[in-house]
This record gives sequence, C-alpha cells and structure tokens, in this order.
Amino acid sequence: MATSGTYDFNLDIAEIVEEAYELCGLEARVGYDYRTARRSLNLLMLEWQNRGLNLWTVKNDTLTLIAGQSAYPLSAERVDVIEAQLRQPQVSTTGCGTSTSGDFDIHMKPISVSNYARISHKQLLGRPIQYWIEKGTDEITLNVWPVPDRNGAYTMNYYYLQRVQDVGSTASNTLSMPSRFLPVVTAGLAYYISMKKAPEKSMGLKSVYDEQWNLAADSDRNKASFFVKPGGYRNL
Repeated sequence: MATSGTYDFNLDIAEIVEEAYELCGLEARVGYDYRTARRSLNLLMLEWQNRGLNLWTVKNDTLTLIAGQSAYPLSAERVDVIEAQLRQPQVSTTGCGTSTSGDFDIHMKPISVSNYARISHKQLLGRPIQYWIEKGTDEITLNVWPVPDRNGAYTMNYYYLQRVQDVGSTASNTLSMPSRFLPVVTAGLAYYISMKKAPEKSMGLKSVYDEQWNLAADSDRNKASFFVKPGGYRNL
C-alpha cells in the first residue's frame, strides 16, 4: 500500500484558528474573529511560558565577563537562565613555554536574591562561581559573584529559556514550535475562544486542553535516567 513518504505536516495560523473554532462548534466568519483569535493565541503562548520549562525553547549562548562588572543585562527574548558554567582555557606548561589545549568548564551555582543579600562583601574580586537572576519588566539581568577580577579571562557558557515568538499578523505564518504541539495549541485556543463565544462548552474543552497539554509536556521532558540516593541524585 502506497504512503505519502513525507514528514512535514504543519498548520499555519489561519488553519489553527479555523480548527479551534470548529472544536467550539463555530466558524470564523469575519475579520474580528481572526483578530481576537490571534490575541488569544499570543496569550496562550505566554501562559505556556509561565507553566515552566519547554525544552524546545532552551538555547545556548556565551558571555564574556568584564573585570569589575557584576551585572549583565540580557536581550528581551531571554526569560530565564537555567544552567551556567564558567569557561576558561586549559593552560599547560612545557619546556618550550605555555600552551592552551582547549577549554574546561566549572559549574556555577545559581542563588536567590535572598542568598545574594546575605553576602557581606558583594564587590569581592575573584573567579565568579555563583549567579542570580534579576527579573525586570522588559528584560532580565544576570548577576555574578565574586565580581570578575580579570578582563576577558572568563567566559560564561549558559543555557536560557527563550520567549516563544509572537504570532504576528500574517495568517500564513507558522508557530515557532515543534509540530507535535499542534494538538495542544488548537485545543488551548479552542478553550480560550469558548470562554468568549461558547461558554457552555468551556468545561469540556478545558478537559481536552489539559489532557493534550499533559501529553505534549510529557513528550518534551528530559528523559535522561537518574539515580536517587540520600543527599541528592546523579545522572546515569
């Protein structure tokens, strides 16, 4: 039996809106129906950001630390830092002098603002080993401690959560997410639309949305094995 042989199914914004309206038992007939659906879709993306870690939004970058500078504002699409390492060149001494043989990373410990507030010598110069995240209205600021003591000698390698891209106004756009999230995005949008246009169906659509979210979130979790023991855990 013949099959398509393709693996690129996706839905654009217009098709997602149409599917969501149909799940509500409605039809998107006028321009305002699409406009209110796009607004709900943007709010849905922000809700997902608040739900926690989505692995497909995890990105990696590096930051050159400057001597005497402890605070580093990050660009607006970066909503949190989840892991960081201090990267330094591996220097070896031989009979002919010194040479570098790659980099080595030192884990940096995240701390809360309360822990940072308890540090008595906040301007201590040294090798940074801790960081805390200051969240503002438009951007986050990454703060390191101790304050770097050498200009350009330290590089911070970090993993951050990237904000989900806005839906945009073009109906032919697609969403910046894996296609496996299409069932939950259509179910979520249907639930949002139902609260405005078909409240009698909201309870049922909320159950469908929750079920689809659990399936999608489970498929997107980190499945690395780990061993639990008193005092902590370690990856296998």
